[in-house]
Amino acid sequence: MSEISHGGQPQTVVVLGATSAVAERYARLQAAQGARLVLAGRDPRRLDAIAADLRARGAAYVHLAVHDLASPSAGFDAAWAEMASKLGGRVDTALLAYGILGDQKAAEGDIAEMTRQLNTNMISACAWLTVAANQMERQGQGTLIAIASVAGDRGRKSNYVYGAAKGGLALFAQGMAHRFAGTNVKVLTVKPGFIDTPMTDGLAKGGPLWATPEKVAADIDRAARRGATTLYTPWFWMGIMMIIRNLPSFVFNRMKI
Repeated sequence: MSEISHGGQPQTVVVLGATSAVAERYARLQAAQGARLVLAGRDPRRLDAIAADLRARGAAYVHLAVHDLASPSAGFDAAWAEMASKLGGRVDTALLAYGILGDQKAAEGDIAEMTRQLNTNMISACAWLTVAANQMERQGQGTLIAIASVAGDRGRKSNYVYGAAKGGLALFAQGMAHRFAGTNVKVLTVKPGFIDTPMTDGLAKGGPLWATPEKVAADIDRAARRGATTLYTPWFWMGIMMIIRNLPSFVFNRMKI
């Protein structure tokens, strides 16, 4: 049975960065409820494969929007309007899920690389959130979901360029949630820890701190449905990051993290 939204119609969902592992799993959950989806990303072949899978899982409609979402020439307003038009001009949920881990050492020595990482993970992401939020404000309802990271909670030498971008994105989304407080537009900031995805293939994996994309996607879906504004996933990262944020500098600066 399809989940019902406005006027007895299925939910409409735009997924920005639909080829990411978490986004794909989230889209599967929506497809199982009969949602209508727009999948945005750079790789048309991968998008085609994901769309076929979602249709088989029960999606009522899937449209592909091939875009380099991080490009300064993305034409955010026009591109968003085109995606929304494929869903009848109304978007119930928008998930922003794209990003790059980047190379910290490369960014330290190359301003162009640092700028690329900041633009991809924060500046362009904030632009997409803005055009989506403005549409939801006009229609009087909607849910925005921004995937940030626990790396944004405190700058660390191992990944402070990535952390700064994700921290900026989180602060932006949190401010947007405050902007819409008391309305039917909801903004959820997601702060995952380590996720076993292709993006983290360069890291040593395994152990209790690692989560699967399925786990993270399910947590996001539940948090969005209950109208949460912040989600640490898995849940224990809330406690871990509380400790890290509150460590005094003389202790923190001795740590190799």
